[in-house]
Amino acid sequence: MSPEELTALQPEQVVDARGTACPGPLLEAKRMVTQVSVGGVMEVWSSDQSTNRDIPLWADKAGHEYLGTVEEAGYWRLYLRRGT
Repeated sequence: MSPEELTALQPEQVVDARGTACPGPLLEAKRMVTQVSVGGVMEVWSSDQSTNRDIPLWADKAGHEYLGTVEEAGYWRLYLRRGT
């Protein structure tokens, strides 16, 4: 998805993990995805560059769909759609 398409999504849950180091953002995403309905979108904010690798890998293993990342000033916004 394009950055414009991603930012137009209406996430059910936004996880603000900026300022936390690896594996903090991933652990927060794992904890909060349970609050998102199946098929719903979650957005993770992270200032840790490792999250750009960790979230897509975890999403794939856990049966979620990684939708993409938007880079902001000093952090990234990662989007995923919850699977079953």
